[in-house]
Amino acid sequence: MKKKNLLLAVILLFGIQIQHANAQTKKTSTTGANTITTGVPFLTIAPDSRSGAMGDAGVALSPDVNSQHWNPAKYAFVESEMGVALSYTPWLSQLVKDINLAYLVGYKRLDDQQTVSASLRYFSLGDITFMSDLGAELGNQHPNEFAFDVGYTRLLSDKFSGAVALRYIRSDLTGGQLVNGVETHAGSTFATDVAFYYQNEIRVNRKMSTIAAGINLSNIGGKISYTDGETKDFLPANMKVGVSYKTEMDKYNTITFAFDANKLLVPTPDTASVDILTGLGSSKSVVSGIFSSFSDAPGGAKEEFKEITFSLGAEYWYNKQFALRAGYFYEDASKGNRKFFTAGAGLRLNVFALDFSYLLPVAQNNPLANTLRFTLSFDLDAFKKQRR
Repeated sequence: MKKKNLLLAVILLFGIQIQHANAQTKKTSTTGANTITTGVPFLTIAPDSRSGAMGDAGVALSPDVNSQHWNPAKYAFVESEMGVALSYTPWLSQLVKDINLAYLVGYKRLDDQQTVSASLRYFSLGDITFMSDLGAELGNQHPNEFAFDVGYTRLLSDKFSGAVALRYIRSDLTGGQLVNGVETHAGSTFATDVAFYYQNEIRVNRKMSTIAAGINLSNIGGKISYTDGETKDFLPANMKVGVSYKTEMDKYNTITFAFDANKLLVPTPDTASVDILTGLGSSKSVVSGIFSSFSDAPGGAKEEFKEITFSLGAEYWYNKQFALRAGYFYEDASKGNRKFFTAGAGLRLNVFALDFSYLLPVAQNNPLANTLRFTLSFDLDAFKKQRR
């Protein structure tokens, strides 16, 4: 895919800002929207099909191989000793055909209390042709971003666990090209996640049920910049909080309901103006930005509440082999207006599982329409047992 202006494409499609330290150009909103923009927003895209089919709910779902993104503390309760999964998502396919997200994740249980995990997320923005103001071609580039992380999970009690993860992030949007006369380079930084998970098995009407709750503070780390100037962008630091309830309908049928609430721990712009070159709120430190994000909205508590997104999902399993899923995601109109339904299915065999999800937005002509996700998972512990 060829685009005449990388800066415009990136801003419109991804909300990523390429900064100029002394720029004063601003684009003022006339819709009353006051969205929060950050660097490397690809970190917030749901990478797997299971949660992607449940309205992006996942922080308190039952543990699986993809727990690294949603809540790595869940690995303490995972049943298998070792597993890996690969997910693929064509992104914004309604607009372009060569943007995609790939996600590789795995875990290994060390003993009854400790588990280690790792994941690699790669986001390709396709092929872009840089053009000068006079229309001359400056060269082709293949912008991309990736994040690699490792996690450690420990069981803290029979029903409670905690985890930490360390992440390296690299974002190369320009290939070193000059943008508006400013020399650019790939941005890189480090971040960390801190997560906790609780689950308890109970009997309800003589049937086994599981209630669970989780919290994940993710992408807490240094700012990122694409120039040598002082202006830098916040990472998409998040606080995910969720609950779930799973119950047996009978011997062969189970159903799970999950609910997540998510808030960016990033300062709210103090006006409805969007500075497309310098980055909003970048003068604050990371720690100050996190704490102020709960009380800095110009509209007060009402606007703070609008900054929370909500995910609601349901999952049905038959004989632990076939799954049907559905969900709904809600974001306030003034904060991005993402509202969509999701659906999906899964098939689990002895060694591998295959899942897919489909996104259906509420509004027409939405660039997220018809988004598909595919996930292939392998239970390496079951594979080793079969070979014996």
